Amino acid sequence: MTVEIDQGSGFCFGVTRAIGKAEEELSGGSTLYCLGDIVHNGRECDRLKRMGLVTIDHATFNGLQHAKVLLRAHGEPPQTYERARENGIEIVDATCPVVLHLQERIKKEYAEGQPGRQIVIFGKNGHAEVMGLVGQTEGTAIVIEHPEEVAALDFNRDICLYSQTTKPLDQFRQVVEFIRQHISPTATFTYYDTICRQVANRMPHIREFASRHDVVLFVCGRKSSNGRVLYNECCSVNPHSFMIDSAAEIDPLWLSQCRSIGICGATSTPKWLMEECKVRVEELLGSHE
Repeated sequence: MTVEIDQGSGFCFGVTRAIGKAEEELSGGSTLYCLGDIVHNGRECDRLKRMGLVTIDHATFNGLQHAKVLLRAHGEPPQTYERARENGIEIVDATCPVVLHLQERIKKEYAEGQPGRQIVIFGKNGHAEVMGLVGQTEGTAIVIEHPEEVAALDFNRDICLYSQTTKPLDQFRQVVEFIRQHISPTATFTYYDTICRQVANRMPHIREFASRHDVVLFVCGRKSSNGRVLYNECCSVNPHSFMIDSAAEIDPLWLSQCRSIGICGATSTPKWLMEECKVRVEELLGSHE
């Protein structure tokens, strides 16, 4: 019996950077608020809460005065920075550099683009990163969540397409191809592949990892969009894939009559949590023997 943790799983650079900033600020003993969950993993959020991190929503943020607030890797719209200035809030900006660069590109496109041009974002409606991107256009950008929704665009008007950094690359290409085939000869179509390769490259890697094992335990917080995408990739090659939030959710029946178990996770899954799951698997296997 072998139990392997996928070394390619775990926090992406942006999440690692945000958590590092939070830990650095908390080590000084001052009160630090975080606007939204710093990462879509309840166990990691609980760990940072014990260190003193206070998670707040936008309504609470709007009422704060002279506080210190961390902005997570997902980024925020311009209105958040404006409210911080008005309320004397000190911002600890942990926006992922990849997301920040995308925000700046969309903001420039909006400021300099031709009237009537449609700025389209391929992303999940309501996702924190997407809300930050739409905010760069004063709320005018069109969000396409699924490739089939692209048909609702006006193909007689210019289209400029961007993508949320964590969307699947193959779906983005489907959107691009559909627009290419339907755009009017009198309109222009420009697109920018703004998908983070560190995240995109995990999809083929995790398929290969899942195919090598009899059983796959995918460790992921329930709120993680990236987690759902990667978990579906595991399921596509290995029907014996199970999503769990913690070691306590491991069912011993999953482990029976298998010779190899793979443990992997999302870009929001901490390595220590996957290690906990490995320890639990080994305990269960030991007791079974």
